[in-house]
Parts: sequence; C-alpha cells; structure tokens
Amino acid sequence: MVNIQYSMGKYYLLAILATVLAFAVTASASAQNPTDSIKQLHEVTVTSKQPVRTIATSQTLSGADLQALSTTSVADALKYFAGVQIKDYGGLGGLKTINVRSLGAQHVGVYVDGIRLTNAQNGTVDLGKFSLSSMETVSLYNANRLDYCQSASEYASGATVYLQTKRPTHDSLSVQLRNASFHTWMAKVNGQFNWKGWQGFVDGEYCTSRGDYPFRYHSEYEDTVGRRANSDIRYGRVEAALFKGGFSSHIYYYDSERGCPGGIVRRLSDKYTNVGREWDRDFFVQASYQERFFKKVLFKANTKYANEYLRYCTDYPENQNTARVNNHYRQQDAYGALCAAYMPWDWLSLSSSYDIRYSILKADLKRFDDVKRVDQKLVFAAQMRWNGIQAAVSALHQRYSDWTFVHAGAADPIDKWTPAVSLAYTFYGITVRGWYKEIFRAPTLNDLYYTQVGNRNLKPEDTKQLNLGAEYHWNNKQWAVDVQADIYRNKIENRIVCLPLKGTYTWSMMNYGKTFCRGLNATLKGHYHTKQWNFSLLSSITWQRDVDRTDPTDEDMYDKPICYSPTFSSGITGIAGWRSLQFTTSYLYVGERMWSKADSEDILEPYHNIDMKLSYTHDIKKVSLGLCLEVCDVLDIQYEHIPRYPMPGRNYKITLSFGV
Repeated sequence: MVNIQYSMGKYYLLAILATVLAFAVTASASAQNPTDSIKQLHEVTVTSKQPVRTIATSQTLSGADLQALSTTSVADALKYFAGVQIKDYGGLGGLKTINVRSLGAQHVGVYVDGIRLTNAQNGTVDLGKFSLSSMETVSLYNANRLDYCQSASEYASGATVYLQTKRPTHDSLSVQLRNASFHTWMAKVNGQFNWKGWQGFVDGEYCTSRGDYPFRYHSEYEDTVGRRANSDIRYGRVEAALFKGGFSSHIYYYDSERGCPGGIVRRLSDKYTNVGREWDRDFFVQASYQERFFKKVLFKANTKYANEYLRYCTDYPENQNTARVNNHYRQQDAYGALCAAYMPWDWLSLSSSYDIRYSILKADLKRFDDVKRVDQKLVFAAQMRWNGIQAAVSALHQRYSDWTFVHAGAADPIDKWTPAVSLAYTFYGITVRGWYKEIFRAPTLNDLYYTQVGNRNLKPEDTKQLNLGAEYHWNNKQWAVDVQADIYRNKIENRIVCLPLKGTYTWSMMNYGKTFCRGLNATLKGHYHTKQWNFSLLSSITWQRDVDRTDPTDEDMYDKPICYSPTFSSGITGIAGWRSLQFTTSYLYVGERMWSKADSEDILEPYHNIDMKLSYTHDIKKVSLGLCLEVCDVLDIQYEHIPRYPMPGRNYKITLSFGV
C-alpha cells in the first residue's frame, strides 16, 4: 500500500528529475557569479508584472485605496469587486466565503504570498479570519494569474484571490484600539523592520464581541422582533513574515471561540434558544524561494505545513429541536512545489511545475475513519509577448488519490488533463483579450465521507469558462483612469450540492446536473491629486444570468435561476483626502436572489448598503496619532446573504491609533 500511495507516475518522476537537474546545474553557475544572480532577481519582479496586468482579467485594491475602505477583514474588501458574491452568516463571527461568477466557493483559490490556503475537509476558506492590516494588495483574477514562473496549483482554480503582504521599507511600531457596536473591543499591534536587506513584520490582534445586535424579521406569515443571541466571538491572531530578495516566509496562528446562533425562527415561547458553539485553532508556516540563473532560467520552490482543529458542539440542554453533536476535526496538510521556467528569447517563456499535497483528516464521528488524500498537479505552460501581442497556453494534469479503512471503501482516484488558452493585443493604449479555460474541482473529503451525508460516487465538477474583454489605462501627472469590461460564459456539469433528499434532517451530497451562466463585468477607476487634495473613484457593475440546464423536459426547473445568484449588482466608492483628513463613502447594491430550489417564490429581497468612514492623522515629530470614525450600513437595512440570518444593521466603530 505504501508503494501505491507514493507512486507518482512516469510524468511526475520525469518532471521532478528535470527540475532538480536544472536547479543543480544552474546553482553551480550561480555560485561562481553571485552578484549577477542577485541583480537579475530584481528584474524578475519587474518584468513579471506586465503580462499580469493586461492578458488576465484582474481587479486590485492596494495601498491607500485599500486602507481607505470601511473594512475589517479580507471578505469586506472583496465585496467591492465586480462578479463577486460574499456569503456571510451574520455578525462579526459569521462564516464569510467568496463566490466568483457563480462558480461556487470551492472553485476560488485563495493565496497568501503565492501559496494557497487549503481545506481538504470542506474546500472553503473563511476569509473573515484574515485581517487587512498586514496586506499590501488584494487582487482577484478570473481564471488564473499569468506569471513567468508559478506553481501548478495556481492554474487549478476557476478564479484566484491573491493576498500580498507588505514588505516594510523602514522600522515602525503601531498600535490600534477599537470600540464598536454590540460590545465589541479590539486591540492590534504591528511591528515592522528593515535590517541589512532583511524585511519583516509581526502582527497581532485580539478581539471580543457579544454580537447581540437587535433585529426584526418580517415576512408574510411572521413578524419577529428580538436581539441576536449566541452570536458572540472571541479570537486572537498572530502572524509574522520575513523577506530577503527572492526568499519569503510566513507564519500564522488563529484561535477563536464563537457562538453559532442559527437562523431566525418564529418564537413559540421565550424559553426557546438555539445554542451551538464552535472552536477553531488554525496554524500554518510556509516559505518560498525564487532565483534566476544564466539570465534565462527561473527557479522557484514552495513549501508549507498547516494544522487545523475544529470543534463543533450543540450538545446543550437548551437545544430542544436541534440534533445534538459534539464533534472534533483535526486536519494536517503538507505541501511542496518545484517550478522552473526557461526564456530562450525575450519574447518567449516556457515553464513547468510539479506540486504535491498530502492531507490527513481525523474526526470522532460515528462510522468515520481517518481519511488520507494525495493531491498531485503537473503543468506545462508557455507565454509569448511580441509587438503588442500576448499569448499563453497551459496544460494541467491533476490526480487525487484517497485512502480510508471504512468498510464502504474510498472513492475512485481522479486523473485528468485540462487546458487553458489566453490571447491579448494592445494598440493605442487599448488592450483586447480573450481566454478559454477548462478546470474541475474534486469532491472534498466531507462531500465523499461525511457520515450519513457523504457520497463516494460523486463525480468532479467540470467547468468550462469563456471570456472576451477589453481594458484601457491612461494617466498623466495628476490624473489616472483605468477602465475594463468583460463578457463571459460559464458551463458547469456535475455540480455538487447538498439537498435534503431523505427528510428535513437528513441531507445527501449529489451531482446536481448542468448549469449555464452568462454575464458582464465592468469596472472604472479614477484618481486625481494635487499638492493637498486627493480624489479616488472606484466603481463596478455585474450583470449575469445563472440558470439550470439539467433536464429540458422539467418545465418547473429548466432555465430557472440558480440559488444565491443575483442578476444585477453594483458598487461605487468615493475617497476624498485633504492633507491629513480623509473621507470615504461606499455604496453597494445587490439584486434579488432565489434561495430555494424547491420553490421559485422563495426570494431574498434586493438590498442597498452604504458605509462611511472619516479618518484624521496628526504627526508630532516622529510620532503619528490617528482617529477614525466609521458608520456601517447607514440606512440600517438588515439585509440577508443567507435566509433567516439578518445582518447587524447600522453599527459604529471608533479607532485610535499610535505609531512611531
């Protein structure tokens, strides 16, 4: 069994041997001329940005614009991007996941400094666990970013989110204290250093909140008024990073306890309370190294280890109508990647990368045994830039193998190749582009093996994406304008969903069938600045139609909208700054969405959301003092991302900061 488990196949062995041989030869040459290799490393960083900007469909928030938004976590920043839907289960402690162009959260890869955040158990990343205080940029790429040397995992998602941490330029220390609505308190410390070429930071945060916001839930049949109970959270987060040249590393730890309040229901008596608790402990450490040899060869190596613990408990006497469980999940994940790129001419790049990930999931569920998964990826890619023409092509091979000792056995291995093609042309400052990508997402370990729900016969979700777009960039000494628009079409077969096929409390995983989505994304960015004034305008619109195309004979469901997919959404943010004073206001609109496959009349109402933020900083010699006032959901609209999970409504934040 050991021999089978670690067998990689002839393609993987050849890729590893070729990469290691190239590294050994070029490392020897680098040792003879170390100065040239260091100089060329800087050039890699500069040249890799140009193809990323034009050939891929991307959106980015960075620097002052990112910090000016009324945001707390990464999820709050991403909601301003076109084509994005955020699912939020309410309150500061609610789970926050991202859905891009209706592909589903499992199709979105999230990367910190180029290495993916993973969860083999359920395939989703809770973006609420990641703060913006240590981030330099937050970027969203439809399909994948196109760089000269990147890991195979970066080709394996329908959409990708990149979180780039700051590389400090000087020594600094900052402290933040925040008080917010619903008995929320937060303290944050950030220290940065730059010493003899080494750069790094340490960022720590502690937060506690009761989350006891008032709500009113009104429908045709009920009118419930109350205060959210069991919506508290306590969490602590510590992370640190270290950089030098082509080397980067990151360590992260997150510990939390939170209440799981459940959905709002009509109260039959004052004694009814829905009680559930969740404990999380997440840890990862990762490192990456990139080097250039012979002026034509790039090499990159990634490595990561992650350890996650989750406890979910509803075994309390107050729970009268809830299944009582007290489950513990432990997940370990080890990852490594080797990537090599060769540029025979300035206009052509050839690359290959091999990734391997080994995951173990343990749980104390009944009739559940440890599950092990080996995930291997191999990619061959080429990119070309010549006289305004840019092109990229890649072929990705993925293999998933599971092992478990339950008497039902493990699912069959998945072994599949998928292609991607991109083409762009630039003339007179305008770039037109088109790309096509086939990709799939493997069923998660929960999808396959979760007790009473898992289905070992699930097929992977197959996705075909087609995109046509254009963008225009213009700037001078005072103005900068960035406009882009894309039309797209997505087809998904064998969509994996969880439905109550055996009764209200017994759900089952199944392949849903076929869905078809077509849409339009457009964004506009504008910046204007003088000696004392700065103005920014950020706007986006999304129109899309995501429908079921499974069975043409089913008149009730065929060509009907997919749940949680709004037809229209838009956002606009204005930022005005004068000297040390800055004011930001943002408006977000999301149209109506169907939330139940069983009844097309089950509609989530459209909503508007307005946030405002006023900040002021004052420098006294080398000390910086700051005050920030925020009002979120100014109109006090308790909208819902998920039915019966009302958002908090109008709330306030005041933040004091101190920095040296």
